[in-house]
Order: sequence, then C-alpha cells, then structure tokens
Amino acid sequence: MLRTVATIAFGVVMVLGGVGHFANPDFYLGFFPDGVPAKPLILLSGVFELAIGAATLVPKTRLYGARAIFGAMLVFLPLHVVDVFREHPAVGSHVAALVRLPIQFVLIAWSGWIAQLRAPKP
Repeated sequence: MLRTVATIAFGVVMVLGGVGHFANPDFYLGFFPDGVPAKPLILLSGVFELAIGAATLVPKTRLYGARAIFGAMLVFLPLHVVDVFREHPAVGSHVAALVRLPIQFVLIAWSGWIAQLRAPKP
C-alpha cells in the first residue's frame, strides 16, 4: 500500500513537472547547449513527463509508469552532474546545483523503489 501511494505521489510530481515544461519552457533552456533545438525538446520532454506521470495514476499502467519514471530519473542524472561543473549552472548558483545533485540520487532511489511494484492481476 505504501509503495502504491508513493508511486501515485511521484506520478503527480511528474505531471506537475510536465506542466511546468509548457507553463515556463524558458526555465529549462539553460540545460541545453547552443545550437540544440531546445524548445521542441523541452515540450517533448513535457509530454513525456505528463504521460508517465499520468500512467502511474491508472492501476493497469501504474507499473509501466513507475518503471518509466525510474528510467527518466537515470537519464536526468547526467544533466545534474554536468551542471555542477558548469561555470554558470543552468538554474541558479553553484550551491543550487550542488543541492540538486544529491536530491537527484534520492529521486533515483525513490523511483527505483516504486518501480518494484507488482504487476496488476488481469
């Protein structure tokens, strides 16, 4: 039961994050190097976050959503590692980048834990 609640909570966080990609796409521009079509990628990642977050809210797709969240957290990790070593971090200061990095490891652990949900019975 706790794992299901934690999965739904993470799903809601992902949905809100996905909405953020549409509400304020410029916030994410700093994560992309010059010459990369950042805005379409930001919107596409917003759709992805919305979809996997929403998947956790539906019992039949909850396991797939949880596993996709785990994969997404692993994909996001290099962005946070690189950000620590940038002269100008993507969002905020070096201190903020240093704070975000261990938070990413917490999110990876949380998403790994929820990805161990049992498959729903047919």
